[in-house]
Amino acid sequence: MCDYSLHGVRNRPAKVGEKLVTTDFGTGTRGFASPSDLQTAVCLLPGTELAFSAGISHSDWTLRALIREWSPARTKTAHRTAIFRQINVGQMTHHDALEFPNGKRVLLTCLSVGQEATVLQLPAVPRPAPETQEQKPASIVA
Repeated sequence: MCDYSLHGVRNRPAKVGEKLVTTDFGTGTRGFASPSDLQTAVCLLPGTELAFSAGISHSDWTLRALIREWSPARTKTAHRTAIFRQINVGQMTHHDALEFPNGKRVLLTCLSVGQEATVLQLPAVPRPAPETQEQKPASIVA
């Protein structure tokens, strides 16, 4: 999935093992792109697992940080893995987020630009059991 503000940007789905980089698409949203094509958003499905090349850096949009510095404070986590999630669904706001192993969630649009990540695993796609699949009529042999 790509955040609502990336719907006007060329995009494609992620692949397992693919290298990605955090990018600012100039639409008010940051997300992932291939290092060889920074103009195409790479969309992730909820549950996609990522591994970053270093601790994950993001802006901390707390009221205290804004008052103290008049700009968002940068926070670097010790975490190098995260799971892609969709939050704030049904609201006209950013939905794409990363969930860290400690349960904290950070919007993708708050990530620092230029961070490298690898897609470790895509979520499983549910498939119907063979007995519940549509049955086709057998041909009659005479």
